[in-house]
Amino acid sequence: MTTIQHTGAKTAFGLDSLRNALPVFGLLNPRNYARLALLSLGVGLSIAMATQWLGQWPFWTFTAIVLVALLPVGLRKWSDDKLRYGVTVMLLSVLLTAQGVHTIEHIVQWLQYHAAGLTPRQSNGLVSAANAEWVHFFWNWAVLIVVTLLIRGGMRSALAWALFAVAAFHAVEHTYATVQHLLVLSELRQIGVTSVTAQGLPGILGRNGWLARSPLTQGTFLCTLPGLTTAVRLDVHFWWNVIETVLLLGAGNVFLARLAHK
Repeated sequence: MTTIQHTGAKTAFGLDSLRNALPVFGLLNPRNYARLALLSLGVGLSIAMATQWLGQWPFWTFTAIVLVALLPVGLRKWSDDKLRYGVTVMLLSVLLTAQGVHTIEHIVQWLQYHAAGLTPRQSNGLVSAANAEWVHFFWNWAVLIVVTLLIRGGMRSALAWALFAVAAFHAVEHTYATVQHLLVLSELRQIGVTSVTAQGLPGILGRNGWLARSPLTQGTFLCTLPGLTTAVRLDVHFWWNVIETVLLLGAGNVFLARLAHK
């Protein structure tokens, strides 16, 4: 397991009380790459606005261009994290960043649905092209794999195990939804329908989900819990990601604090 010397941790995570109390934010600090990140952001925004002005590009390409412009800076920063602290801390830095961006996407979807009054199908966030069943499936299994690697690398605490459990159930939820997606597509093809998608089907939780429809659970206390069998899919996955991100921040903070005091 990678260790961090006490003085090195102080330098990396900052000397002020906030950074000492929350070293996870010290890890997310771009440090020497802050100016480069701002420059890349400016270039990405300029290119994205130019593409919107010159042609009828879908809006999600605007966000995609900005993210691509920032990616090289992220790669350099994560490479620096690996050299400073080792692979495990680098993986934590990558996951914190990726999950943070992913959670912002779910927050935007939630606001589109609840504040802007769009339908669930229209509430696609900032990168609508990524709101596809197979993307959700691979994303959540990738998160679970990285969390497993973090635990193997030493990020062990009650919060870390809770994160593992939530990530595992989240991956199972999307696996179930993906299987249903493929089954419905197969049934549509059998009757000659190829122009209809099956995106956004319910999973295990939420309205019309397995928990709400299964004879094993109908009439039990599970169906009386708020939202568990009544929430729309958008809300279900919003809360999955909020809980996952909060646990990740907590588990990462505990892990880094322990390393800093070794």
